[in-house]
Amino acid sequence: MVFIVAALLLLGVVLGTVAHVPLPVSLVLAAVIGVWLLIFSARERRRRPLQRGR
Repeated sequence: MVFIVAALLLLGVVLGTVAHVPLPVSLVLAAVIGVWLLIFSARERRRRPLQRGR
């Protein structure tokens, strides 16, 4: 849960500064955040497998 809050906080900071930085910098930061969220979701799936039938 802390990781999600940190990701959203970082996303808010990046979106606030995106108007002041060049496009390539914005794209790199977006890619970093995307990879971070993919790693987080992969770790969560491995920790708790999907429960079916409920």
